Amino acid sequence: MTTPIPLIGIERHRIATDGVGVTTLVAFHGCPLRCRYCLNPQCLQPDYFWRDVTVEDLLAEVAVDDLYFQATGGGITFGGGEPLLRSDFIADFCCRKPAAWHITLETSLNVSRHCLETVFPHIDQYFVDIKDTHPDIYRNYTARDNAPVMANLAWLAAQGAAEKVLIRLPHIPDYNTQADVDRSRRRLEALGFTHFDEFDYIKKQGALESGTAKCDGE
Repeated sequence: MTTPIPLIGIERHRIATDGVGVTTLVAFHGCPLRCRYCLNPQCLQPDYFWRDVTVEDLLAEVAVDDLYFQATGGGITFGGGEPLLRSDFIADFCCRKPAAWHITLETSLNVSRHCLETVFPHIDQYFVDIKDTHPDIYRNYTARDNAPVMANLAWLAAQGAAEKVLIRLPHIPDYNTQADVDRSRRRLEALGFTHFDEFDYIKKQGALESGTAKCDGE
């Protein structure tokens, strides 16, 4: 039996939302960022999580939709929070799942290279929310440095995985402009990325305090 990991939720029967086909979103507790307009602040609250699950628990729970996954090319989307903080858990899950399940990762990539390398052999698609490539804008919005993000993107491109990556380029009210978004896109195109999703963030009240986090295995 594997070590239980805290989740903030599991959402079934997602269609054309995150990944191909019918997907189930598995959202982990914990995140290294402290985004000013965080969409899932519960992932940062120490006493707020839905429940703990082992790899065995999760496999048993999501397997109920195996026929949907195999018929539509769908599978599991790992999100959060930051799923790469649970890289060993994800890798273990992927080693046990049916081979036909498609695995998508929704991530900030603001983690150590070890976390990314651990799951890399198992991921079919990445959704990367980079906030902004400018270090000052990123730090002002997330209270973190974006050097790990850019380094991990460059590493993915060097592995020939750029085609697997959809980069989300948000316009963040009060933090960046359309010109900043355009500049970020040009910088990422220079790295070899071609798939982008530009959109506007919805402003939420309240800022979150800074903190630290590590992926399992560190």
